[in-house]
Amino acid sequence: MPNPSPVIVLTGTPGTGKSTHAQLLVNESPIPLRHINVGDWVKEKGLYEDFDEEWQSYTVDEDKLLDELEPVVAEGGVILDWHTCEIFPERWPDLVVVLRCDHTMLWERLEKRGYHLKKIQENNQAEIMEVVAEEARSSYPPEIVVELKSESTEDMEANVARIVEWINAWRRDHGQEN
Repeated sequence: MPNPSPVIVLTGTPGTGKSTHAQLLVNESPIPLRHINVGDWVKEKGLYEDFDEEWQSYTVDEDKLLDELEPVVAEGGVILDWHTCEIFPERWPDLVVVLRCDHTMLWERLEKRGYHLKKIQENNQAEIMEVVAEEARSSYPPEIVVELKSESTEDMEANVARIVEWINAWRRDHGQEN
């Protein structure tokens, strides 16, 4: 049975503005949306195998994570916010938004977060090589994947407005407009 409300995956290299976009979208959406910061969920619910000291990150137990998310996603009306997307089954998302940012701007954002140099370098390399965008393109049908620039407040506002338009179109297509 199709979801009563869409499932949106918001992904991108760390520092591209996923969580900020998600919060704005929750506020602007014409329908109730639940924002799930997947990284926070992993920590809060213990959905990891261990902690990698060198990278200062958790090694996610993907099976536990997917089992935990499955009933939430089945209800629809959710934004999954994470730096990766390929682990989510193809049937889950109705829209996959990949946020992109110029790598020099990204470097500054990650420095402000206090990331160590190796982590900043790895994330910058990932952005330059389009790792997250390529992952999205290879994991989901092209018609549901969109890449959006996320470098300024204006970009963010335009992106949120564009996603709200998409939600309204999704609702019309699913016979849910008021």
